[in-house]
Amino acid sequence: MAINLTLALTFFNFVGANATRVLLTLYALELGAPASAVGVLGGLLFLFPLLLSWPIGALADRIGGRGLLLFASVCGAASLVIPYFFGTLPAFYIAAVLNGLALAFFHVTLQNLVGTLSLPEDRARNFSNFSLAGATTSFAGPLLAGLSIDAVGHAAACLIVASQSLIAIVLLLVWGRLFPPGKPQAPLAAGAPHALADRDIWRMLVTSGLVQLGYDLFQFYVPIYGHSIGLSASAIGTVLATLAAAAFVVRLFLARLVKRVPGEKLLAWVFFMGAIGFALVPFSGNAAALGAIAFFFGLGMGIGIPLTVILMFARSAEGRSGQTLGLRLTANNLVRVTGPIVFGAIGSALGLPAVFWIVAAVMASGGLLSRPRAGRR
Repeated sequence: MAINLTLALTFFNFVGANATRVLLTLYALELGAPASAVGVLGGLLFLFPLLLSWPIGALADRIGGRGLLLFASVCGAASLVIPYFFGTLPAFYIAAVLNGLALAFFHVTLQNLVGTLSLPEDRARNFSNFSLAGATTSFAGPLLAGLSIDAVGHAAACLIVASQSLIAIVLLLVWGRLFPPGKPQAPLAAGAPHALADRDIWRMLVTSGLVQLGYDLFQFYVPIYGHSIGLSASAIGTVLATLAAAAFVVRLFLARLVKRVPGEKLLAWVFFMGAIGFALVPFSGNAAALGAIAFFFGLGMGIGIPLTVILMFARSAEGRSGQTLGLRLTANNLVRVTGPIVFGAIGSALGLPAVFWIVAAVMASGGLLSRPRAGRR
């Protein structure tokens, strides 16, 4: 029952998070914000996940998940009330910071709960189900945002998206006591220096960050590109939903792929398919072509994130899984904060096609880094 509750919370919380990202981006564009301002907005969504994932992981080890998730759900709901009442860019920045605070608590706490609630023989399957829930939210979130905007407008759509956090609050108040209470004796940061001394951990942190960068920038800049070629909000939401659909399909086979293909080789293919997807976007001129590219991109990049989660949890010390996963999320969120800002400036200076081609080159470099080499453990 507890693992099912974790998956349900994953669904509702991340539907809201994915919808918020699209909603705030399109709302800001509707108000005439430049690409650089939208890039700052995207970076702020991941400011607190960057700063707090590591200590939140340690806190989750010590006190458990119920209170942390309840706090996150309240922050998520509050973040969407602000743009409903105040349709200005500064208000959006505040909303993005609050939503990022919610995301920081959601992400590491939910991942840690999946690991700690699983028996060793069930862990790969449960992480696979967790990744499938995430893929479903990546489909449902943008679709919810796009349809809500077209139906009731940008401001009222904020309240519709906020309902996802309210559902999570109800679930936690009713069944949240099913979660384990935590281990107060767990050390707050003792596992971090040991993890950072591992060369393989460093390499995994780099590749994990690059996978996250590619996946996020695709979701972030495809709406901007779609807007530039005149697509409606519903069409843009549908294009992003095809990305999530592809990720869902490929994650159905994640457990088999992990057993049959070495992790390094699998990551290399993830990066190379991501590079091809980015390179093709500027050549698409309609929703159908863009959707096909998004589906291809999702078939490759869709397994990169859960693959790195499984590997990092397996390397964590007893009682320190939250810290280890928090370390991974810190690295991921570093690129989530800096990536939209850097590439937003590139987009303003060189145009949108340059952004996609430069990111394609970065993804290809990640593929070269991930390739198995003779003598590597």
